[in-house]
Amino acid sequence: MFKAPFDLKNARILVTNDDGINTLGLKKLENVAKKLAKEVWVVAPETEQTGAGHSLTLRSPLRIRKLTNTRFAVNGTPTDCVLLAVNRIMQQWRPNLVLSGINRACNVGEDMTYSGTIAAAMEATLLGIPAIAFSQDVVDDDGTGAGRVIWSAAEAYAPKVIKKVTSVNWPRDVLINVNFPAVPKNKVTGIEVTREGRRKTGDEVIEGLDPRGDSYFWIGAQKTSDRYPAGTDLAAIQKGAVSVTPLSLDLTHRATMRSLKQAFKGKKRH
Repeated sequence: MFKAPFDLKNARILVTNDDGINTLGLKKLENVAKKLAKEVWVVAPETEQTGAGHSLTLRSPLRIRKLTNTRFAVNGTPTDCVLLAVNRIMQQWRPNLVLSGINRACNVGEDMTYSGTIAAAMEATLLGIPAIAFSQDVVDDDGTGAGRVIWSAAEAYAPKVIKKVTSVNWPRDVLINVNFPAVPKNKVTGIEVTREGRRKTGDEVIEGLDPRGDSYFWIGAQKTSDRYPAGTDLAAIQKGAVSVTPLSLDLTHRATMRSLKQAFKGKKRH
């Protein structure tokens, strides 16, 4: 159990992400962390790891590049970064809290299963360290999904969210997933505690031909809707609110487990 109240001021915070060591979102989260805690470390991927999920590098060597005494880059996934940070780089100075992000684009609905941002928080949770993942929705002006980022909502609300979520107890297998809406800070409609919504990625597959005439494929953008169910992360973001979703690492579905137990208790046929 993560016990509250958490001594945030005297905490040692590890900041990581999946977009890479040189991204603006990481720098903004690092700045937020430095305003809240006395000691902040950064261990992040050398290159973008979007969509890496909770993958671990097992078949090739990992290398750590030291940038400063408290900033490091790793040629691996977000999971690798957290694992190396806790078990090697910060072995003698174990972090009290892990912050992952701020991801460029939101991680809501099924995005969570693909997200390297959330995977970094998952790895911290598995290592017994409380973790919060942060993502910033983008303004999709041209419909391409690339979008532009308005960072002011994340910058203004991230400290408030960190203080609030560390003021309550969490089970040890829970992490917190936070998404900021694509609006300026003065347009944010509030902070909502939400559940996971549904929005499938990858149903659209676009085929093309390379210069040699061979086929290649692009996985298309997410399906969107004008209306999502109330209480979901998707609905909160859509109406300009900050979404805070507690996620459990226990994937067991209890009701089906009970049904299966009953099924396997049936009499054997001879």
